[in-house]
Amino acid sequence: MLNMICLGIETTAHTASLSIVDDKGRIIFENRDMYTREDGGIIPSDAALHHKKIFPLLLEKLNKEFDLKNVGVIALSSGPGLAPCLLEGMRFAKEIASKLNAPLIPVNHLVAHLEIGKLFSKAKDPVFILATGANTQIIAFESGNYRIFGETLDTGIGNALDKFGRIIGLGFPAGSKIEELAKKGKYIDLGYVVKGMDLSFSGILTKAIDLSKKGCSKEDLCYSLQETYFSMLTEVTERAMAHVNKKEALLIGGVAANKRLIEMLNIMCRERKAKLYFVPVKYSGDQAAMIAYAGILQYKSNKKYYDNLKLQDIDINPNWRVEQVNITRV
Repeated sequence: MLNMICLGIETTAHTASLSIVDDKGRIIFENRDMYTREDGGIIPSDAALHHKKIFPLLLEKLNKEFDLKNVGVIALSSGPGLAPCLLEGMRFAKEIASKLNAPLIPVNHLVAHLEIGKLFSKAKDPVFILATGANTQIIAFESGNYRIFGETLDTGIGNALDKFGRIIGLGFPAGSKIEELAKKGKYIDLGYVVKGMDLSFSGILTKAIDLSKKGCSKEDLCYSLQETYFSMLTEVTERAMAHVNKKEALLIGGVAANKRLIEMLNIMCRERKAKLYFVPVKYSGDQAAMIAYAGILQYKSNKKYYDNLKLQDIDINPNWRVEQVNITRV
């Protein structure tokens, strides 16, 4: 299996992406296009139509730079995610797999975030802070599987920030715009909700929206949301690190681009004599390189199974959780 080449396809939510990765973790090609809106959040059916339109264009560009005949396996993000987007990606992936007569590997989108995080950071055994749009989870590898030690009880941290951004007219996605406005704000108490190892963002978001309607400044509310949400996330991360006795933390997901979150986690890790890792911003959010790399790891661990997996037996899993994935290594 020397020099294995994998085509990765990402399609869980707003991003359509194709990537070529080899078994050394080298990204040979990666391209993506994001569905955006100026006046609201993501509409799953519209995002799926975006993917249907954009995948042939991404494939055309890929064909100009790489010969698909060299692809040995194909990896698809099968969940968790938005069902219309996942279905469009699966349709496209099966079409390519059939033409190339290559094994198609269904990949858990969140596990792919974890694996590419380890690849880029060189972290060996970290506590993962998964901070994406739809997911906020504290994860560690224990007893042979990735296990969730804490998570949001309602909305994901990225979606909470994006929703607030939409309410105050920042469009979608809003994370980077909120980060900029927060630099000019001061703190307003919005509450603080940590329940054991779990977090709740929705009530805090509701209070922020209510205050915005009463005339509180965007800058103050953006600053306060960030400080509150990120403090909560830092608290449960530290508790998880103490519980599993690990000295590494790895921040991944789209919200990992926020410099204030990185600053808070860095302070906590220094105080614990631990090290914080994070991936390059380009690969912290959704993209197909992580799907391809995770697909290679899965294929190597169970080649016989994937070689015999029929396309008609592959389906999407919109609610696929990390701890439901059987992790094996060669």
